Amino acid sequence: MNVVLIVEDNDKNLELVRDILQAKGYGTLEAGTTEDGLRIARAQTPDLILMDIQLPGMNGIEGLTALRAEPVTAGIPVVAITASVMLADREQIMRAGFDGFIEKPITVRSLLDVVECALRARSA
Repeated sequence: MNVVLIVEDNDKNLELVRDILQAKGYGTLEAGTTEDGLRIARAQTPDLILMDIQLPGMNGIEGLTALRAEPVTAGIPVVAITASVMLADREQIMRAGFDGFIEKPITVRSLLDVVECALRARSA
């Protein structure tokens, strides 16, 4: 079973993503801050990380930089989840090195498509 770490500070969004993933058979881990997400990623090495960009304290882009800098987490695919859907925002997020992008409001199909694509790319 693939395990996905969800780093999201909005409880409703976190619950939505968790429920969708668990209904499709994924295991989930949860964090409400980037710092907690980094700790969990180091300890549990999930198969995929879904990371909100606008988080309290360290933002998602800073979190991605920290993940890529550590050998134990450097290879984990990280997908951005954000309400920032302007083209310039999306380009900045992808330039930062994220493996995918999910727009809020989250739809079941887009979430599952991006998760499945990121996991396939990791195993290829």
